[in-house]
Amino acid sequence: MKTYDLVIIGGGPAGLSAGLYASRAKLKNIVLEKGDAGGQLATTNDIDNYPGSAENTNGPALSQRMKDQCVEFGSEFAKEELLSIEKKDKLFYLKTDKNEYEAKSVVIATGSNPKEIGCKGEKEFRGMGVSYCATCDGFFFKDLTVAVIGGGDSALEEGMFLTKLAKKVYVVHRRDEFRAAKSIQEKAFANSKMEFIYDSVVEEIKGDGVVNGITLKNVKTGELTNLSVDGVFVFVGYKPDSTLFEDMVEIDEIGFIIGDEEMKTKMEGIFVAGDVRQKMLKQVITAAADGAIAAVSAEKYIARVFE
Repeated sequence: MKTYDLVIIGGGPAGLSAGLYASRAKLKNIVLEKGDAGGQLATTNDIDNYPGSAENTNGPALSQRMKDQCVEFGSEFAKEELLSIEKKDKLFYLKTDKNEYEAKSVVIATGSNPKEIGCKGEKEFRGMGVSYCATCDGFFFKDLTVAVIGGGDSALEEGMFLTKLAKKVYVVHRRDEFRAAKSIQEKAFANSKMEFIYDSVVEEIKGDGVVNGITLKNVKTGELTNLSVDGVFVFVGYKPDSTLFEDMVEIDEIGFIIGDEEMKTKMEGIFVAGDVRQKMLKQVITAAADGAIAAVSAEKYIARVFE
């Protein structure tokens, strides 16, 4: 069994920030991440709202720099999936698909996963025209027609990114106005490759091996229409990755973990950071701030309880 002062679960901006601050505080720490470092940040193309970021900075590059900083100061990394966690006396015991760990403190920074539409054909065509990441899969739709489902910042931002590749991008939203920031809406409306379909939901995704169309239902009239598209990109929100911790921390009705301003949860020794935490704004900058606070709080907790 491997022993650490702090185990950080999740390698997105929150987890990476926690690793950096923990290492600078001389805490022996490891970041467990089942995917690639950076989380959703690593799938984001343009980064223009992170203070001080270099011009034309992209998500993968910023993610790698964050990880490099952690490593420079002493954080360890393991590409593993957490299977279980329990607390005995003062210590936490974590089991992954590869190892077992003992820790004095834990930071949960598992983030959130994309929500599904829940319509017919969505699961069938996932990876065959249905995607939840424009920067990951946009290249496959070069000079084709795609539909983006959603009305928030992500939907419009990813839709604009897709216009760099696709010949046409339909944006389908269930309401009569978008929830995205006004500045983002203005850019989207000015994009000649984008067309907007309001008051509509996807009833079915169709295809023959791969996607070739969708059936839309107008939520006000009930009218059904068919739209020919080669791909469907879904951006209707995220589901927090908190299931493993339900019996240890307090979770709201959606699944977000509740923590205070010091990132403390109801379980002493467990801290929460990033998009898995219940909060108003979910952005790279707030995730990074959460991670820093969580690491500092963990340092103070360890000093109080173990030293």
